[in-house]
Amino acid sequence: MYKELMSNEFENEIKKNPNAVVIDVRTPGEYQAGHIPNALNIDISSAEFPDKINALDRTKDYYVYCRSGGRSSTACQYMVSLGFKSVNNLYGGILSYEGELV
Repeated sequence: MYKELMSNEFENEIKKNPNAVVIDVRTPGEYQAGHIPNALNIDISSAEFPDKINALDRTKDYYVYCRSGGRSSTACQYMVSLGFKSVNNLYGGILSYEGELV
């Protein structure tokens, strides 16, 4: 099971957690238009998505987001099915995020 985090919870956790890995599952174009600092762009609609997710370290804490929360929910479910233990979704996606974007 993954956790749904509101914007302020998501931002606080990625700032204080040295084990945090932030994943943006939007397209490269969406990512370039503005993303959370240090986020990895792993496009859920790309053919490489399963391989890229499978290659990640399962001991890390993952914070996943997209535009509005739908694609990232799908990505979180997929990660949990692969055995990832700490997976968090940004509720409402980047549209609800109030933190810094680059």
